[in-house]
Amino acid sequence: MNLEKISSLMDKFEHQFEDLDVQSSYMDTAMSQTTTTAVPHDAVNGLMSQVADEAGLEMNMELPQGGTSTVGVSATQASQDQDDLTQRLAKLRNA
Repeated sequence: MNLEKISSLMDKFEHQFEDLDVQSSYMDTAMSQTTTTAVPHDAVNGLMSQVADEAGLEMNMELPQGGTSTVGVSATQASQDQDDLTQRLAKLRNA
């Protein structure tokens, strides 16, 4: 085999492969732009709501609201429960 021919053939292959890559990238971009402009936004949202209704899901596009702070109350309640349990244990030990 002639080394120059192989080198030339490989260069030609690489060039054609790069051209094909550019063309396919262009086609992908063109197709995605066509698809996004052809589908109305309201139709997509309506379909999403329909599927969510069928699945029994509630679509809520808003951020959840922050809850009220009950950390101190829970900690106080847990402390009170612990004190009650400690007192009961002390009574059982003394009995």
